[in-house]
Amino acid sequence: MPAPRSEHLLEDALQALGRALEGLGRPWMIIGGLAAIARGVRRFTTDIDAAVRGDGLCIDEVVGVLDAEAIRPRIEDAAAFARANLVLLVRHEPTGIDLDVSLAWSSFEHEALAAATPCRFGRVEVPVVTADDLVVFKGIAGRAKDEEDIVTLLALHPAIDQDRARQRLVALAALAEAPELVQAFDAILGRVPRAR
Repeated sequence: MPAPRSEHLLEDALQALGRALEGLGRPWMIIGGLAAIARGVRRFTTDIDAAVRGDGLCIDEVVGVLDAEAIRPRIEDAAAFARANLVLLVRHEPTGIDLDVSLAWSSFEHEALAAATPCRFGRVEVPVVTADDLVVFKGIAGRAKDEEDIVTLLALHPAIDQDRARQRLVALAALAEAPELVQAFDAILGRVPRAR
């Protein structure tokens, strides 16, 4: 069997992830770099980030449905790590693509899951977080690349409600006991003109 062509690796991994998460019968969506690309940001990514509704979800069940699609833990005792950190670190073995599957517990995440819209990546269609909610996810992630993505998203989507995004971020930063995320987000908002 020939190796998959490199340009199809992300699509192949995304298709496998979609089949697995659909099998859970729970809301899920793509977040992270791939979502930024779907929302118009010109950038490159080599991994896939997803979120699945986490309340009442059995981690072992998630591991099982992923395993059936050759998506397997990439760290030792990934299930215990997921229980502690609300993210399952896995890899699609046929392509070598890393996937982070976050367990969505907060009311903001549940709202974001409900608002997600389908987007197409090549031959694969999957639910993707809206630009409005992606700004909040990026603010919580708080890395330099995430800050760049926020600036670009706000420029590309001037209708994003910046006040709503900040309110959501303040609530999540309080849960994470990370007030510095709010300060960083405020600095970003100060760099982007508001829509009139």
